[in-house]
Amino acid sequence: MAEDNNQAAQGGNDTQNQLQFSMQRIYVKDVSFESPNAPSVFQNAFKPKVGLDLNTTSEQVGENLYEVVVKVTAQVTNNEDGATAFLVEVEQAGLFRISGLSDDQLDHTLGAFCPNMLFPYARECIDNLVNRGSFPPLMLSPVNFEAMYAQKKKRESEAAENVQ
Repeated sequence: MAEDNNQAAQGGNDTQNQLQFSMQRIYVKDVSFESPNAPSVFQNAFKPKVGLDLNTTSEQVGENLYEVVVKVTAQVTNNEDGATAFLVEVEQAGLFRISGLSDDQLDHTLGAFCPNMLFPYARECIDNLVNRGSFPPLMLSPVNFEAMYAQKKKRESEAAENVQ
């Protein structure tokens, strides 16, 4: 029994090295909606063409505390006349407490896993803004952040090879 207690006490030290992951907060860091051609844009036949730009960033903001930001910009133009119907931009952010990961695992978590958690909130915010602008809903398709992360890593390794 004393041996079990000693192992449990030693196991307590191992907890410090175990993975810890928790979302601390989700928030909108920046939001913008513009409809530069209103009200004339509502008077023409509306055949939208959507241009989408997506970016993620992360930075350490405290001990084991990281901010991850998913920036989504959608510019919708009218195919009939090419006029911008609206431009919406959202920076959806989250604070994550993460410890116990190797550098590569942490990079992957910040570059793929955390953005996957934040993107539904960015989608909802964009749809809400577009509806308030009196436009039809803009439900963005899900994004494969794993694939985006893999492409980013591939570009980084190719760039490193070209430098050598």
